[in-house]
Amino acid sequence: MLRSLKGLIKTTLQKLNRQRSAQKIKQQAEHISQQQLVEDLQQLGLQQGDTVFLHSSLRSLGYVEGGPAAVIAALQQAVCSNGNILLPAYYLPGGTIEATCQLDDYQFDPRIHGTHMGRLPETFLKSTGVKRSLHPTHSVAAWGKDADYLTNGHHQAPSVFGEGSPWQRFLEMPQAKVLGLGISMGPVTFYHLLEDELGEDFPLPVWEKEYRLPCIDDNNTVWQVPVRSYNKELARQRIDHPSRDDLRQYFMQEFQQAGYLKSGKVGAGDSWFIPASDFLRHLKQLASEGITIYSAAEQLEYD
Repeated sequence: MLRSLKGLIKTTLQKLNRQRSAQKIKQQAEHISQQQLVEDLQQLGLQQGDTVFLHSSLRSLGYVEGGPAAVIAALQQAVCSNGNILLPAYYLPGGTIEATCQLDDYQFDPRIHGTHMGRLPETFLKSTGVKRSLHPTHSVAAWGKDADYLTNGHHQAPSVFGEGSPWQRFLEMPQAKVLGLGISMGPVTFYHLLEDELGEDFPLPVWEKEYRLPCIDDNNTVWQVPVRSYNKELARQRIDHPSRDDLRQYFMQEFQQAGYLKSGKVGAGDSWFIPASDFLRHLKQLASEGITIYSAAEQLEYD
């Protein structure tokens, strides 16, 4: 109960901070229209029928007139009704995966639990036609013609990112693209698909303990879902850690030189996308050479 209360207080403070930040951005940042976002996304390379897995920083796009709803509408206009949009919609009341797994009174219910991923995912979850996967820590939200397929059955998948997960099903889509709006190559969940796919053949032992967390579906059926916590030491040297700007730059350069990454401005934000099949294939190639999102600085060789 105490941990849940702390989580609620933390969430409330985060919302207040975001409101203050939004007001500051409105006063100081470049104003961006929805139409400009559509044009920028098309110029970047998004096409009708694309399935995009989005990771984003709303503030990096500038002051978007219409807020996160305008960003979502622009994405929908870019991929059209025969495309799909996916976003991480994680809910971690403990603050971390491991702390959430250790909560005594936590049961994920998508009907009442939102997301801790920011204003854009929060708005996306409330949008018309959006579906959400049933998962206690790594829920995914999707909009589009394949939204049901992309989100169904996540709670029955043997691992978070593996077979039957939204990430694996996203990979199956014919025009699947991993899209970063206003972000580096650090906070990208797609990396973890490789870890689940390779399992013990992944170069490093990234997981620690497996837990079973309860979820409740629309029929009030309770499911026990497997969740693995990450190795704390490795997490501190991972590509999304604040200290690993070197690794983020290395991956950006690596995927650009390989010809897979296309970059450009969307609004005021430096943005990029990589076709999902190329992304995974090149991650596998790098892993075979001992390079992963956990590689130490001395392992990186720049051309």
